[in-house]
Amino acid sequence: MIVRPRLALFAALLSPGVFVLGDRPWVALIVIGLVVLAVALLDWFLTTPPSQIGLARRIPGSVTLDRPAVIAWTLRNNHRRPVEVSFSEALAPSLNADVRRATLDLAPGRTATVETDVNPTRRGRFGLGELVVRTHGPLGFAGRQQTRWIPSELRVLPRFPSRAEAEIRIRRSRLELGVRAARMRGGGSEFDQLRDFTIDDEFRKIDWSATARSGRTIVRTYRAERNQTVINVLDNGRTMAGQVAGVPRVEYAMDAIMAVTTLATRLGDRAGLLVFDREVRASVPSSARNNQLGRVTEAMFDIEPALAESDYRAAFTETLVRFSRRTMLIIHTELVEQAVGEFLLPALPLLTRSHLVVIAAVQDPQVASWADATPTTIDETHRHAAARQALIERQRTIAMLRRAGATVVDAVPGTLASRLMDQYLDVKATGRL
Repeated sequence: MIVRPRLALFAALLSPGVFVLGDRPWVALIVIGLVVLAVALLDWFLTTPPSQIGLARRIPGSVTLDRPAVIAWTLRNNHRRPVEVSFSEALAPSLNADVRRATLDLAPGRTATVETDVNPTRRGRFGLGELVVRTHGPLGFAGRQQTRWIPSELRVLPRFPSRAEAEIRIRRSRLELGVRAARMRGGGSEFDQLRDFTIDDEFRKIDWSATARSGRTIVRTYRAERNQTVINVLDNGRTMAGQVAGVPRVEYAMDAIMAVTTLATRLGDRAGLLVFDREVRASVPSSARNNQLGRVTEAMFDIEPALAESDYRAAFTETLVRFSRRTMLIIHTELVEQAVGEFLLPALPLLTRSHLVVIAAVQDPQVASWADATPTTIDETHRHAAARQALIERQRTIAMLRRAGATVVDAVPGTLASRLMDQYLDVKATGRL
């Protein structure tokens, strides 16, 4: 039995009866108590059982971080009498739900729907299961309660703010490079056709055998290689948990991974993913299929950085096993001098011998502003010196990586995805794979 506050108010209204029998107040108390109990039991007996209330939950298959979505609950009164019914669900605080409980009046056989907007601030999997249904008696003094288990899962995917930039580059590349329909003349590495020589052609493209057979100068034309491969390797170690402009570094990396995957697959190339920290956490084989972006997003959306050093050597060995052909490998990590020098640099030759390696990182503009500011206090002086030292170490780290044969893209927040997409397009246009 669920007792409602209205029952206490009813008991308070009966309390003056104690003074009727002034010499025997305990008798009045017993009578009042029995009346209150009888009324509560009667109301409970008349209450519609919660089992007569149908309840269903409707959620979207997935939600993008910081983008609103709707969760809806549908209730149906399967009883012959009208009923006042309440329900509640303990949604995760990070979903920022406007409504977690509601009370409705339902006529017999009627259905009602309650909706709430959710605006998630944390990605990952959110299991939904337990709902509490409570029906209230017609007198409003008591009620019945039942817990329902309706399992479902809400998936909150990472932000993809660079989607529009990826679409722009796709359209521009199809026009300029002719990846979709038009053919490039003289560029690329894949043979296209033989044709007559023109004044704009390079002499090295002349096909001397065809020229001798036809009696006129013939050249070979090439088109851009369509079967290239780009693999994003995401470092999920402790350094990627650090925040830049209030956003964890791993979030910037995920946006860039989705952008490069979108661009590559839409231009006919293959894209894949490997996520690692102390061990390999996820892997998506390279593919140019239309659903590759979804597969990559699904593999990494619920991954949280491990607070431990990443094992680069084991991850790179696994990369070589899974992706054997020459590939553009984009390693998303952070340029901490000690971690790079101790763990990344010794393992890097495993990849640079046979792959084109790009190291991608996000720099903190706040550190640069501290280094450029003129200090006026002792605390600001210490901060200024520390910031300048951090920038020097970062440039030294970048120089070491470049000497080891890697290309380094160190971008400010919001530009990492666009710079990596441009890097991929440059590699594609110059045929470096």
